[in-house]
Amino acid sequence: MSDTLLELVGITKVYPGVTALDDISLRVGRGEVLGLIGENGAGKSTLMKVLGGVVAPTAGTIRIDGRDRAMFSVTSSMRAGIAFVHQELNLFDNLDVAANVFIGREPSRFGLVDRRRLRDRVAPLLERLGTDFGPDTPIQGLSIAQRQLVEIAKALSIDARVIIMDEPTSSLTLRETERLLRVIAELRADGVSIIYISHRLHEVKACADRVVCLRDGRIAGELRREAITHAAMIRLMIGRDLKALYIPPNAEPRFGGCDMTAVATSAFPDRQVNLSIRHGEILGLAGLVGSGRTSLARAVFGIDPILSGQVRLDGAPVDLASPRRAIRHGIYLVPEDRKRSGLILEMPVAQNITLASLLAYARLSLVNRASETAVSRLQRTRLSIRAPGDGTQVVTLSGGNQQKVVLAKWLSMQPKLVILDEPTRGVDVGAKNEIYALMRELADRGVAILMISSDMEEVIGVSDRIAVMHEGRVSGILQRPDFSETNVLQLAIGQTLEPAEAG
Repeated sequence: MSDTLLELVGITKVYPGVTALDDISLRVGRGEVLGLIGENGAGKSTLMKVLGGVVAPTAGTIRIDGRDRAMFSVTSSMRAGIAFVHQELNLFDNLDVAANVFIGREPSRFGLVDRRRLRDRVAPLLERLGTDFGPDTPIQGLSIAQRQLVEIAKALSIDARVIIMDEPTSSLTLRETERLLRVIAELRADGVSIIYISHRLHEVKACADRVVCLRDGRIAGELRREAITHAAMIRLMIGRDLKALYIPPNAEPRFGGCDMTAVATSAFPDRQVNLSIRHGEILGLAGLVGSGRTSLARAVFGIDPILSGQVRLDGAPVDLASPRRAIRHGIYLVPEDRKRSGLILEMPVAQNITLASLLAYARLSLVNRASETAVSRLQRTRLSIRAPGDGTQVVTLSGGNQQKVVLAKWLSMQPKLVILDEPTRGVDVGAKNEIYALMRELADRGVAILMISSDMEEVIGVSDRIAVMHEGRVSGILQRPDFSETNVLQLAIGQTLEPAEAG
């Protein structure tokens, strides 16, 4: 890092009754990777919107190459070489990869899009990221992890001087994350500056030259490279140390629960899953993206058909022909993409919380709003959901609070099996620990918990047992004494553990 490329001076943003940013000043050097951390609602997103020209600051100055930039807009931000990799994906399902990467900037010939030049420009970007899809691949058929890589390719397609990465690995596998961190190192060596926003603190530690922490709209502190540790970052974020991730159960798991016998799904019709989740335990389900974990969750919740096999609750077979029937049996799903599948963003908090059990609040086809509001307030208090009121639209909440609303929807009912698919994706470290505590509380009440996660620290730190999937089947199950990244990864790639390794 030779000198300062970007500087924010005294940035303040005031909304009616709320100061989102309070006199923020920070700088980013050429070829510097700046880690930006903070809990949900700390002001990170607002600050980046100011930098991207989406939101105008109430006060303060943006300075690039030592020059003040007045009336900073989205267009002027892009012209200044500032590119974004957003946590929430902004892709068009009806277009292919190449069209999405260069949307609005397509090369043309005789007034028409030049497809050959378009493909030729996109192919090297995908190769750089090590993707397993090409420029002509339709977006509609890509997984969330693959779509995340398209977003990164889109940012790389701009001759960017500063790339802002907002939770770029939230849906990536360990291998894809390692590849991205190598790309960041290459960009840094080329003099590109990176603002890296992530709740995965081990990634921040791995790539950042410096860390700046926001708390309640202010800068809470800064860490130089040699001082960046997991514990130091947590102290800056929440002002205290956190306990270890693992919370032991109050009692041994009870007999009964959910048993899946020879279950085959549409993703792997020729493979069968045999899995048991006991009452009172948290079973972590690990595996590479595409291993069949989400397909299994969708089938057990009744979204996709179970092609063969049987699911039993407490020994009795259950009909899972639809989500409605799964819900009647007490089987609930917290999906990996909460915005597309778990929430109705334009609806208020209260209506999202009570939507799945709406008939319980209705009489003669009329909803009793008082009862609905009472349940919503109870769940908001129980889960510490930060929202101005029950009528607040969910779209205005932070990612962590949105996830809590999804959880509140199911906790207001009578769960027997709760499936959580990537439960803390895009959630800050403080909210993560609250969610882990809620999971343990549910398990201690006798609920069976199936937690699907690509976060190795989460899987190892939270689970009572770990089941690992590979190409549509369970390749192995680990007890806590056998937990290790090596064992999980070996099973995830289909290798068999030696007896000593498997305990």
